[in-house]
Amino acid sequence: MSRIRARYLDPEGKRYGLPTWWWQGAPDGYATRRQLRARGLRPGGQPVAGQILWRGVGGERVALLYRLDLAKPKRTATAAQRRAIGRALLARRTCSTCREVRPYYIRRSLGECLSCAYPEEYS
Repeated sequence: MSRIRARYLDPEGKRYGLPTWWWQGAPDGYATRRQLRARGLRPGGQPVAGQILWRGVGGERVALLYRLDLAKPKRTATAAQRRAIGRALLARRTCSTCREVRPYYIRRSLGECLSCAYPEEYS
């Protein structure tokens, strides 16, 4: 085992306060948030169960780990929530000046579509 890996190995959590492993050294049964999401799970309110430490750009990096057996299924949006999201996205594409729905999201810095903001260029 290299000195760097040995530096980050603390499965009892005595040095770092949490059980700690090196990059790709965590045992089975633990996953990061991203790994949980890929499996269709979420932490579900459980406390952080461990961490992975490694040296990266800008210093030491950390990835928090959660137990797989305590993870819960991801929640899905209700039909009303999906409708609300659809209306919000439609509003982002609707010009406040000409009221036309554009095929792109209107920049908030302009507040209107490109045709209304720059009529000489987009006529």
